[in-house]
Amino acid sequence: MKSRNLQIGSLLAGILTPGVAFGCACGCGVFEVGTSAMLPSEARGTAFLNYYYQNQNHNWSGSSSAPSDDNDDKKIETQAVSLGLQYMFDRSWGAQLEVPVVNRTFDSAVNAASLNWTGLGDIRLKGIYTGFAADMSAGVTFGLKLPTGSYNHTEAEGSIDRDTQIGSGSTDLLLGGFYRHALATGSLWQWFAQTELDLPFLYQGAYRPGHEVDAAAGLAYRGWSCGQATIAPILQVIGSAREHDSGAAAAPGDSGYQRILLALGIEVHLQYVKLYADVELPVYQHVNGNQLIAPVLCKVSLSYMF
Repeated sequence: MKSRNLQIGSLLAGILTPGVAFGCACGCGVFEVGTSAMLPSEARGTAFLNYYYQNQNHNWSGSSSAPSDDNDDKKIETQAVSLGLQYMFDRSWGAQLEVPVVNRTFDSAVNAASLNWTGLGDIRLKGIYTGFAADMSAGVTFGLKLPTGSYNHTEAEGSIDRDTQIGSGSTDLLLGGFYRHALATGSLWQWFAQTELDLPFLYQGAYRPGHEVDAAAGLAYRGWSCGQATIAPILQVIGSAREHDSGAAAAPGDSGYQRILLALGIEVHLQYVKLYADVELPVYQHVNGNQLIAPVLCKVSLSYMF
């Protein structure tokens, strides 16, 4: 199998699987986009295992750091593992299923102890259309995020806010698009862009998450190899924006944000297997009210093509 097909085919597990919907108003949706490796190049299947991590432990207000005493929340630490299957039936149509399991730790001044729980997250079902060009370089995605994650988990040690629950309790419409292209004919440099819109339209428990849009653009260099493995460094800029949450169970004044992150990543391809990892660093953040932010976010993806 040619390395170009390997690097693009298995990457679909990332851009088109964009990640896990955690139901957290502080920015977990950023995992929904990123890396050119998630773009399909041929009709085939991809099984994938993704891991995401962030530790929101720094209080932020507006565009700057704020005193910890201004926020009752002290830490929201999230680890998620998602299993997925993506299949392109032909060069125009495909489908994808992703099932996340999330572990969350929540510390608050209101709680006497650190709360920790694990559960099924919100499952994502998506369709993919790549019939705009023969090389499948452009496409759109569409689907639903289902309310399968718990949105009413409680612990004896204290209460858990709706925007800190593993599940959002909402059914969301997902609409996205992507494009990739070489910088010049025959160039080993490739640029790419991807975006996804998350629109909740059914919700439960007097809590409606804000509409969210996430987008990524970047450069990948495809000229390195080590034995049979190909190695591609990737630099990308990721943008995220979310509206205020609403409803009686929401905190509208302390939800909603805009931010920009710089992501440094690397992909390693060996035959039918691809490993991708990146580190995402915020370079600009503006939040409404007081919210916890993470100084760094991490993502790892392992894919197998068949």
